[in-house]
Amino acid sequence: MENVAYIFPGQGLQYVGMGKELYEIYPEAREVFDKADEVLKFELTKLCFEGPTEELTMTSNSQVAILIHSIAALKVLEKTSPERFTPNFALGLSLGEYTALVASGSLSFEDGVKLVRKRGQFMKKASEKNPGKMASIIGMELGELEKLCKGFGCEIANLNCPGQVVISGSTSSVELAANMAKEKGAKRAITLDVSGAFHSSLMEPAKEKLEKEINTITFNTPEYPIICNVTAKPTRDPEEIKQNLITQVTSKTLFNDSINYVASQGIKTYLEIGPGTVLKGLLRRIDKSLNVINLEKPADFSALLTTESQI
Repeated sequence: MENVAYIFPGQGLQYVGMGKELYEIYPEAREVFDKADEVLKFELTKLCFEGPTEELTMTSNSQVAILIHSIAALKVLEKTSPERFTPNFALGLSLGEYTALVASGSLSFEDGVKLVRKRGQFMKKASEKNPGKMASIIGMELGELEKLCKGFGCEIANLNCPGQVVISGSTSSVELAANMAKEKGAKRAITLDVSGAFHSSLMEPAKEKLEKEINTITFNTPEYPIICNVTAKPTRDPEEIKQNLITQVTSKTLFNDSINYVASQGIKTYLEIGPGTVLKGLLRRIDKSLNVINLEKPADFSALLTTESQI
């Protein structure tokens, strides 16, 4: 048994064809996608495999698509390497926290799918009511950026890794803050391809609706601790987990601090389960000594099986 942490990706990593190879090769993955279609009462699987891109990218679809792909990959891992890994912790970036809760048994798959679908719908509606955007600021001291945000009326949304901070707010406030950040020495200011000002006070309408939804769902004690985005601390308390999910909608995520905590507990290996390799890139900048194994496509699982240990 190898001690690891499971890490799950957030929004923005959807692509046409996601999960298709897993579906075709592994019955466990096929079962996940088919069950999701049944729960959602529409063919999300077809949307994932065939697109169109514009529809898959919609917040109301992309979030649940990423969760389903990630859980399908997890089920393949559990089938192909059942005795190899013991997750000491699980965490995810924003949306990925929901995937971690499903993985750990805190949320049932059915409830997780329904909840994330509604989360996406609520965030879409909030974005239409309170339009905004997000930008990634590279190479600027956090304290200076906080002053800029306060001055222009936007907010810190994500503390992802050293030297990378995402800001969120109204379109004008983010543009002004990003331009001023570059003038004050930031290396880059990149507008993110998202449909709203996530993790900011502009998401308050989504938070209110999500809170009502979360309070109708049963959360169980997870099999292993979940590192929550808003605290960067472990918990197995269902009530604390629920409150953290509600708070997360309008609060900044602390992914950098979360990984630092897990690393401080002696965990050196991280399984990035689901689409993309964004988290691997973040971990490389947080701590170069950490080992990340990406598990997204059949070739990844084949590679895992053909090595006695990558760790």
